[in-house]
Amino acid sequence: MILKNTLKEVRQKKCLTQEELGASVGVSRQTIISIERYRYKPTLELAMKIAEKLNIRIEKLFYFEEIKK
Repeated sequence: MILKNTLKEVRQKKCLTQEELGASVGVSRQTIISIERYRYKPTLELAMKIAEKLNIRIEKLFYFEEIKK
C-alpha cells in the first residue's frame, strides 16, 4: 500500500501557499512540497496538525492506495 494525499488540492482551495501552511504547522515550505510530491511521509502528529489547520478529517487528507500489479 502507498500513502497518498490530497494536500495540494485542499491547500489551494483554502487559498493557502505552501509557505503559509508550513509556517502554521511548524515546518518549512520544502516539507510541504515534499509531502505534496509523495517524497516525504509526515509523522502522525504533523498529519494531524495539517488536517486541523485545513479543517478537514485526516482520513480525507491522507489515505492508502493499493499497489496494482
